[in-house]
Amino acid sequence: MTTRYPSHCGRIDPAFTRRDMLLKSGAGFGALALSYLLGENASAQPADATNPLRGRPGHFAAKAKSVIFCFMEGGPSHLDTFDPKPLVNRLAGQRIPDSFRPVITPMGEFYSPILPSRRRWAQHGQSGLWVSDWLPNIAECADDIAVVRSCWANGLNHSNGVSQMNTGSIVGGRPSLGAWVTYGLGTENANLPAFVVMQDNAASVNNGARNWGTGFMPAVYQGTRINATTEPINHLNPPANISPAQQRGRLDLLSELNREHASRYALPGDSATGELEARINTYELAYRMQAQAPEAVDLAQETDETKNLYGMDDPLTATYGRMCLLGRRLVERGVRFVQLYHGSGSKWDAHRNIETNHATNCRGSDKPVAGLLRDLKRRGLLESTLVIWGGEFGRTPQSEAGDGRDHNPYGFTMWMAGGGVKGGQVIGSTDDMGLHAVEDRLHVHDLHATILHILGIDHTRLIYRHQGRPERATMNEGEAYTRITG
Repeated sequence: MTTRYPSHCGRIDPAFTRRDMLLKSGAGFGALALSYLLGENASAQPADATNPLRGRPGHFAAKAKSVIFCFMEGGPSHLDTFDPKPLVNRLAGQRIPDSFRPVITPMGEFYSPILPSRRRWAQHGQSGLWVSDWLPNIAECADDIAVVRSCWANGLNHSNGVSQMNTGSIVGGRPSLGAWVTYGLGTENANLPAFVVMQDNAASVNNGARNWGTGFMPAVYQGTRINATTEPINHLNPPANISPAQQRGRLDLLSELNREHASRYALPGDSATGELEARINTYELAYRMQAQAPEAVDLAQETDETKNLYGMDDPLTATYGRMCLLGRRLVERGVRFVQLYHGSGSKWDAHRNIETNHATNCRGSDKPVAGLLRDLKRRGLLESTLVIWGGEFGRTPQSEAGDGRDHNPYGFTMWMAGGGVKGGQVIGSTDDMGLHAVEDRLHVHDLHATILHILGIDHTRLIYRHQGRPERATMNEGEAYTRITG
């Protein structure tokens, strides 16, 4: 490397070259962004703290240390699950009254007749929480969940809605919530990914890997997708004829070549540099996973009673049951954020025949999710694990195609459990038609701020500087709803 010095300066040889610095710096470029970690506290990083995934404290005492997000992709109908609206049935077949329409009608569905709900509703638990007959198993966990009936979002279609629920933005390109959590807190287990994603079928989730990507942040914080099959992690075990020493030697050589390449061509802050550093970290993680991951995903260690609790004895619930059980095993071993997609490929989308669509999807997810709550609770893990249920939006009270419901981002339901959340409560409300959130309205940014708060993170102080701009998970919006934890 040729160094140019100003003519008025004498030449001073550095103590070590740039190449030496890169080789000795451990995590290298991927750690540069950590100088801004957690806002004003970032400058207190120890000089030798080079691992970008090392565990770190939040801004205040956390209620939970991990998250399991049960994402119902396609938009479950709040009107048929957790938010009963008697007026919808009384006005069935009529048009939405003018008093419920927005000033500007964004979609033509306000001229469609109202579709009644065929559900039977009952109050459950000591709290008397209303749940429909489509979710009998979750209903039995009523006293453990807090139902948020006043969610709202900006995305009118699936791509926008899924993107915003995952990244805060209806436009792709920003870091996912799981990536922000990983960036802020790191991992509790260096031998497993900090952020894991699973989906229940081969159909791609809307926007694909961007939902668990890192956008402008280093790729090291992205989610790791594993399979919902009997072999969750492909190619985990090395060939039988490769000894551990040979495997370690190959990895060391590969790492040396990658770092040599970085020292010659990479520039700090360059996206290709971050991707290369993430690749190096991924190779190292993969090697460590060969020791611990097989045990973490080995469901043969579980009793038949536990597997049946998750519905693994039923073909309709077996896949999502396996995913939920794997989620419990992963957070049990220190994984920070687990996202479990049910209905991958917008299978909850019910523009037609909502009765068959939702009956099938509720049947396939109800017992696994309830089993997850019960299993976490009996193992003493529910208090330290925040469980989230919901999709990208809800459905309209009006009919579409005669027997379906359209997208409704203006008011819908999600629920949370564990992680210090006070169960058996209802937060907020929609209007009497279930069309708009009207009381304690919580935007997606508010939901994300609340999730981060439960994890001990102040969303206004979790900062990553991108091109000189302080970026936050909530895009400088949102407010944590702290009353959810009582």
